[in-house]
Amino acid sequence: MGGLDVHQRTDNGMFNATSLLKQWNNKTGMRKEVSKFMALEQTKDFLDVLVEEENLDTHKSAYVNSKASRGENVGTWMHPFLFIKFAMWINPRFEYNVIKFVYDELIKNRHDAGDMYRTLSSSGMRLKGYKFDEVAKALQWIVFNKTGKNLRQTATQEQLRELAELQNKLAFAIDMGYIRSYEQLISEMRKIWNDKNNPVKQLKRA
Repeated sequence: MGGLDVHQRTDNGMFNATSLLKQWNNKTGMRKEVSKFMALEQTKDFLDVLVEEENLDTHKSAYVNSKASRGENVGTWMHPFLFIKFAMWINPRFEYNVIKFVYDELIKNRHDAGDMYRTLSSSGMRLKGYKFDEVAKALQWIVFNKTGKNLRQTATQEQLRELAELQNKLAFAIDMGYIRSYEQLISEMRKIWNDKNNPVKQLKRA
């Protein structure tokens, strides 16, 4: 990563923060310390969220201070999410790359959702009585469980992926002749919404 070796344990997936920091300090002449990162209030707040969201027992479950005095196991080992935050603290350029990746993924997913909507519209026009506004609202109900303007612009990556996949599947069903009428398309979309929002069916699937 950025020309530095990254060490990860295969048994628990944790990364060696001490090893990465030692390489960075040797490369740049800096003298950063793992303990200073762990002492930051932002780190402690992040650990609170990490423990809650990943169902960990305590902060200590997110990192391990090895008792080894030498060898590959020496140092502090971190949960992957904590390690990414740590790496971003070490290197501003890596922080930029992470932010850019997330931003680019969001833009890509929005473009994919828009492209698939045009694909669905092109396929749907073969169905007599196809109504663009009605289909658009039905898509919103399925993905967002509401309708409104600019929902796609504020959607999460998961919602954008779901929207793109849904539009692609419906277009494929029309192209292959599985859906042969506009009424059948709307009926299928109602069924998808019902399956997604019916707690009894969700319980049976679980």
